[in-house]
Amino acid sequence: MNPVHNLTVRPTMPGAPATPAEGVQQAGSFKDFLLRSIEEVNSMQLAADRAVEKLASGQDVTPAEVLTAVQKADIAFRLMMQIRNKLIQAYQEVQNIRI
Repeated sequence: MNPVHNLTVRPTMPGAPATPAEGVQQAGSFKDFLLRSIEEVNSMQLAADRAVEKLASGQDVTPAEVLTAVQKADIAFRLMMQIRNKLIQAYQEVQNIRI
């Protein structure tokens, strides 16, 4: 069986190109991707802070909405930290390569 015909469709990250050809045409730098991702995590953190402030001041917000915003921000931050840790680990492994 030819492995080319046995392809599976994988979900992509938000903002990622749908196909490799689109990735070549829309070639943004890895740095830009990381900066956009950090900005998204930051906006989630700010939204969670605003939701907590609204709840504490008695504005019209439900505890479920606040909890959801806080959990989304927490998960995004944890994911960002894991990605950072993997990048640092990969960088250190590359540094240890002997030529």
